[in-house]
Amino acid sequence: MSLTWWNPYRAIAKVCVLALFCAVCVKVASAQSNVPHPPDSQKQAGSVPHPPERAKDSATSSETAEQPSATFKVNVKLVNVFTTVTDAEGRPVSSLKQEDFEVFEDDKPQKIAIFHRESELPLSIVIAIDTSLSTRGDQKLELESARRFAHAILRPIDGISLFQFSEIVDQITPFTADLKVIDRAINHVHSGAATALYDMLYLGSDALLDRRGRKVMVVITDGGDTVSKTNYQEAVREAQQAEVILYSIIIVPIESSAGRDIGGEHALIQLSRDTGGKHFYASGLEQLDAAFRQISDELRTQYLIAYYPSTRLADSGYRRIAIKVDPGTQDYANPADLRVRHRTGYYTMPAK
Repeated sequence: MSLTWWNPYRAIAKVCVLALFCAVCVKVASAQSNVPHPPDSQKQAGSVPHPPERAKDSATSSETAEQPSATFKVNVKLVNVFTTVTDAEGRPVSSLKQEDFEVFEDDKPQKIAIFHRESELPLSIVIAIDTSLSTRGDQKLELESARRFAHAILRPIDGISLFQFSEIVDQITPFTADLKVIDRAINHVHSGAATALYDMLYLGSDALLDRRGRKVMVVITDGGDTVSKTNYQEAVREAQQAEVILYSIIIVPIESSAGRDIGGEHALIQLSRDTGGKHFYASGLEQLDAAFRQISDELRTQYLIAYYPSTRLADSGYRRIAIKVDPGTQDYANPADLRVRHRTGYYTMPAK
């Protein structure tokens, strides 16, 4: 008859193994709970994001106190500056060479790394139509002129996105080179009530932000703004970060008419200058067509000037750009009559 003895060491070993197994299970469960989940939804193609809400007065002073007051560091990346040169009559000048240009950043000369004339880079163009009540009488003319512009400027490598804006901003079609799609979109433009001009400038720039090549926004409006959630400064920053060239066609019955809302009008003029674009006044189809023809001519005769910043540190998060033209041996009656337009600067870091 054999006897089975109880072994205390074997029991202790079993308890240790069980405890270790339980600890591993708890750790695995904890790790799984910390795995980030994917977002519920992604931004759909062609959708228009909401403009940012304006900053609230209740922002804590502690957050402001944490902001560093040191110098700003810029990434040494290529800075592209699309430049338009016109003569005394406003006609684009397309015969200049690289040695005719000087580039400055914060008043310091920069070495040109890339230079192209009549750039063949693709164009991405936002055409924004003001459909508020104040522009209803001119809408047919505006749409017909925009249609002719699209047919004249568009190449297979380009893309146009049509927006309409009143109290809300609608992207009627995503960027496309299909003229039939653009024509259908123009036919579906409808009137609204108020005017969200700054929202349009912000959201149009946002739509252009990730596009490649040259990025242009053409806004047809009477210049008023009544209901925007975005303020002017936010619209300006988004346009400059997206490297947008803004052309403003301001619709007025009489250019010097008294009593009209000129706040948005002046904002458009300033932003057009700061982005290297231009503003036009138009009171009928002939002037609308003339403005679109000039925009088309300029986009065909731009210079691409690019450089790597020579300075990495600055006292500001914004860098100022200046480009000067000295034609040298070029045969111009008066080189001083040449006018240079380009974006006036860039931010070294995105907005928070």
